[in-house]
Amino acid sequence: MGNQTFAIIKPDAVSKGYTGKIYDRIIQAGFNILSAKLLKLNNDQAKGFYSVHRERPFFNDLINFMTSGPCMVLVLNKPNAVRAWRETIGATNPDEAEENTIRKDFASNVQENAVHGSDSDENAEKEIAFFFTDSELLTNQ
Repeated sequence: MGNQTFAIIKPDAVSKGYTGKIYDRIIQAGFNILSAKLLKLNNDQAKGFYSVHRERPFFNDLINFMTSGPCMVLVLNKPNAVRAWRETIGATNPDEAEENTIRKDFASNVQENAVHGSDSDENAEKEIAFFFTDSELLTNQ
């Protein structure tokens, strides 16, 4: 298991002013933030990042949502980071998420679910590289 994972604080959470509260959850869960950027994805970026879902019926809605406003992309560090972050954020559907998880507390529904988390070490590595260069990552954490 790797010590890095990728996260996004999605446009719904940013627009509702939850960025600071989610940062606090990240820190309280013992993660170090190795890098972070506030950005607004364009269509090409969103389609490239979510290309794995290209054939799914929700793809266009996902792209429209992810390009609807600013989001915060982050690289997080902690032992077993992918698993730990997924436990911290909870189930994709906030109605099924455990109490005190980010999605239970800040998500509206399955699509507007506040945050993204890598689902494997391999995908974390790819997703980090999609948004960050090596020089943008702190390495002394």
